Amino acid sequence: MDKPNMIEYSVFGRYALFTDPLSKTGGEKCSYQIPTYQALKGITESIYWKPTITWVIDECRIMNAIQTESKGIRPIKYSGGNDLSYYTYLRNVEYRVKAHFEWNENRPDLAHDRNENKHYDIARRMLERGGRRDIFLGARECQGYVEPCPFGEGEGAYDETNLSFGIMVHGITYPDEAVREEEKGRMTVRLWNAQMKKGVIQFPLPEECEIRRVLRESQSKQFVWGENFKGLEEFEGGDMFGMAENVGGNL
Repeated sequence: MDKPNMIEYSVFGRYALFTDPLSKTGGEKCSYQIPTYQALKGITESIYWKPTITWVIDECRIMNAIQTESKGIRPIKYSGGNDLSYYTYLRNVEYRVKAHFEWNENRPDLAHDRNENKHYDIARRMLERGGRRDIFLGARECQGYVEPCPFGEGEGAYDETNLSFGIMVHGITYPDEAVREEEKGRMTVRLWNAQMKKGVIQFPLPEECEIRRVLRESQSKQFVWGENFKGLEEFEGGDMFGMAENVGGNL
């Protein structure tokens, strides 16, 4: 069921790299065939994010045929010589995404910033402007672009196809987002059995993923209202960029 604070958008780009962790052991990278939940969440947070809210990715529709292309890349940690690492990217990608936000229950101190209409209106405006921050399709060298678009609009390459992609990474649960008591204060990786039906991937909720592993103990950064975080107060007919001075630039 669609949520009242749901946004729908198209994200596209020339290349994408949703790295399969199994391909990193030799210093080279190979992309999953589809985006991970975590990658789409990161894209949505680049459109709009505040610690008051948590984005939930509901569905992803694969629009273009899955194609790969390998490139010789000189690693960032370059030690000399002419050796290149080969990265396998997805090429010419486009995805339609449905996402909605929920309140971050781990931050009860931000309860006074839980104005659903305010956050939804800002997210919608930021989507129309192409996002608040740069959009990356899994890796910094893969520039992406977003625009509002009805989820079911247009013809997709897999609208009549069902596929299984096997066990793949769903995402990472950070300490400030943990729901399970045993994972609070820890960083946990989640895995799931990815399925595509009629070109659409329906993601389970993070807490529904049963294959999990704690990566490390970690402490989340604390945002303190009035010190390093301030909610945006909306003014009737106002524009969020024009209001920066009115709220002390704490956008």
